[in-house]
Amino acid sequence: MNGALLRKVSLSAAVAALGLALTACGGSSDSGGQAQPPARTLTVSAAASLTGAYQQLGPEFQAANPGTAVTFNFGGSDSLAQQVVQGAPADVLATASSRTMQTAVQAGKIADEPVIYATNSLQIAVAPNNPKAIASLADLARPGVVSVVCAPAVPCGAAAEAAEKAAGVTLTPASEEQDVKGVLNRVQTGNADAGLVYVTDVRSSQGRVTGVDFPEASAQGAVQSYPIGVVAGSPNADLAQAWIQFVRGPQGTAALQQAGFVTK
Repeated sequence: MNGALLRKVSLSAAVAALGLALTACGGSSDSGGQAQPPARTLTVSAAASLTGAYQQLGPEFQAANPGTAVTFNFGGSDSLAQQVVQGAPADVLATASSRTMQTAVQAGKIADEPVIYATNSLQIAVAPNNPKAIASLADLARPGVVSVVCAPAVPCGAAAEAAEKAAGVTLTPASEEQDVKGVLNRVQTGNADAGLVYVTDVRSSQGRVTGVDFPEASAQGAVQSYPIGVVAGSPNADLAQAWIQFVRGPQGTAALQQAGFVTK
């Protein structure tokens, strides 16, 4: 191999090596040439009745906090509190009653004193046009009316029991669901004539059920307070606190009120 050819081969090899090095070090970047910050995931365990409002707020919070992804774990408040006590990953716990929140507080799983930021009241969910002519809580005990409620351990079930006591009515439900969305689903699918749910659930159904007001919904123990707190030991405690502030701020308040909650 002559000297000129040797220099040409060496130069080509050097250029190729430089290209590989640039490819390896460059990584991904945005249009401005700056690498995106690593995404942080905020996990929020929240009562099923918060589903609509929180799903609306999630993208808004992400937009206000670039590099943040919000994931939700919706379910019955009693189950969610137990999950937190048992060490399930969560940054925020938002329940549908102070009683269920106290399960986590007493176990030392909530970093600071929970904040109550909203309340919710019961309605009787019935099929559109109310074919069974349900007008009161007592009507759910009529022969031929299939009713469903939440299990007593969850807030909507405790609220139902308080309303029954105030009305002097004893219901014999066809089922006791583990969260309020289960009750709503049974009425929406025609598997029940009526169910005790929250005002917010009737509103979220978008006309698939009709809500019937009844006076005992405002009885002591029937109106549920909604507390929220940062889970102790959360690796994202700053984001968790930011979420709580966001929910209590103007955007959160608007979304909650639109969903049917009374905000504090």
